[in-house]
Formats: sequence, structure tokens, C-alpha cells
Amino acid sequence: MKLFHLVKKELIELSRQKELMPLLFIAPLVQIIVLGYVVRTDINNISLFVQDEIRSEFSQKLISRIDASPLFEIRQVSTEPFSADELFKTNRAMAVLRLKKPLGIERNSLRLPRILIEVDGVDANTSAVSAGYLGGVIRKSIEELVPQSQKSQILADTLIRFNPDLLSINTMGPGIVALLLTILTLFLTSVSLVREREQQTIDTLLISPLNPIEIYIGKALPMAIIGLIQMSLGLLVVKIWFGIPFRGSLVCLFTAAILFLCAILSYALLISTMARTQQQALFFSWFSMITFILLSGLFTPIESMAPFIEKLSMINPLRHLIQTIRDILLKGNGWEQIKDELAVLAVIASVVLTLSALSFRRLIRR
Repeated sequence: MKLFHLVKKELIELSRQKELMPLLFIAPLVQIIVLGYVVRTDINNISLFVQDEIRSEFSQKLISRIDASPLFEIRQVSTEPFSADELFKTNRAMAVLRLKKPLGIERNSLRLPRILIEVDGVDANTSAVSAGYLGGVIRKSIEELVPQSQKSQILADTLIRFNPDLLSINTMGPGIVALLLTILTLFLTSVSLVREREQQTIDTLLISPLNPIEIYIGKALPMAIIGLIQMSLGLLVVKIWFGIPFRGSLVCLFTAAILFLCAILSYALLISTMARTQQQALFFSWFSMITFILLSGLFTPIESMAPFIEKLSMINPLRHLIQTIRDILLKGNGWEQIKDELAVLAVIASVVLTLSALSFRRLIRR
């Protein structure tokens, strides 16, 4: 009950800031719509799996040409069939190239394969580039390696999964929802304790019947509630306005969002305990926000980053939230497919929560 009154106090304090209400509930919806139309991306190092049933001279040269390109990273070449959907759902591959055995009268001395390109359409820009470039390499290889009389015997088909129309908003919409969830919760929470110190009301909280844990939770919980409301509104916008499909589970989605909020709000409170003024807290929040965005894969694909930066991005909770929302909305992934992302978010949240709680404990002992 005591905690309820603190949460109520925080919500009332926010509601009294009339100029803040449009920022909380209107600006995010406008930003989703605007960013959904203007965002563009570039890519390289696309993870590719190859099924080469025929193992001919032509197929080997084709694979070598693809492997020589910086646009693709061939993870595996196999003669046995495998499930492209499973690779895509677990995010181990962005594209699959199948070089299949010719049938009937298509058999020839060069052992020319039937070619199928399968692409994960969740990232529309990457999918279009992958399919286009693979098709270009195949066409060039046919022109250079296959006699004119046999060129018609090779057919290359492309299959785009999960986003067959390659709509970029299907890629960017879920990411923008995650981004806006981060911005407001991070900025508003990071100044909460600093504001109490500047207004000299922190002592009033400390001598209240609330214990430190309740004060800590009471500062984070209102922002978590507002964040979940924002995310719900954002999902409605991208679903109704842009027609983005929703194939997965709301329970999985909100579980990921809650784990993310535990991490980001703990980090914001850590900033709030360390900063001396609201200006310092806002500066730290802005610097952190830019870093989160750059390492999230929202605007620049993770595969295009330098290897050490790609590893560094693993500790960025925004990266895992964006990936999870995309997978749930577009692929319909469930617990089995998103468990690794949830586990990483849980670890990040646990570490940051521990550091934040220790810092808060030192603050109240001063």
C-alpha cells in the first residue's frame, strides 16, 4: 500500500507537467509515422547457407564467386537438405542458396543445377539486396561458364519469406516502436532522483515509512507503466496505419518488453544516482541513447559493423528488443525461438539492476 502511494505521487507529479503530456503520448505516434517513411539502410556480410546437391564444376565456381564478395558471409555449404525457415527463425541466416540436381531431360554433361534463392524478408532492405546480388552473380556466372546452347537449362527462382513484398516499414516499424519506448523512459527516469535532490525533497522520501527498496521501485514503476502504454499505442499504429502483420504472441512480446524495461530503467536510475544535476543526467542519457541506437541494428545492420563492435553490441538491450519484436511480429516466433534473446536481456537487466541498486544504496547513506 505504501508503494502504491509513492507510485501515485509520481504519476500525479508527471500529470501536473502539462507540457509533458504531448511528449509522452502524441509525439511518439507522430514520430513512428514520420520515421516509417524516411528510414533507409545499407548492408554487407549477409549470413548465407548453401545447399549444393550437385557438386559440379559450375556450382563450385559459383560458390567461390559468392564467397569472394564482401556482401555475403557463407556460414555453411552442405549437400544435405535443411530447413530455411528454421535458420531464419533462429536468425542464423539471412539467405539460403539451393543448387539442386537437374531433373529428367535437364541432365547434361555440365551438370547444371536448378537454383533456388530463399531470403528472410523480415529485413526488407537486406532481403532485396541479397536476392538482387545473388541473382546478379548467378547471371554473370551463367554468361561466362555455360555454353550458349545450354543457358536456357538453368532456372533461378527467388522466394522471399515472412515479408514477400519487401516492405521497408515492416522492418523499421517494430524497431521504431522499441526506439521510442527507450527514449522517453530513459530520459524521464534519469532525472527523477536528481530532481528530488535539487528540490530538496529526497530527505522527505528517506524519512517516510517507505524502505529504500520501495523508494527504488516507486521511482521505476510509473515509467514502466507509461512505457508499456506507449509500446501498446505504437504497436496499434504500426498495425492499423501501416498494416504490419502480427503473427506472434502478445505474452512473448510483453515479456521481452518488461525485461528490457528492467534493464533500461535500472540504467536510468544508475545515471540519476551518479549525476549531480538534471543537466548532467540529461547529457549522460543523450550520450547513452545515441550509443544504444548506433549499436542496435535499427539503421545499420549488425552484420555491417566491425567484428569487435558487433560483439560490443551484444550488451545493448535495445538490439535484443528490436530483434525480438521483429521476430514475434513478422515470423510469429514463440518461446523456443526467442529464448536466447530473452536470456540475454535477463542477464543484462540483472547486472545493471545490481549496479543501480548498489549505487542507490550509497546515495541514501550519504
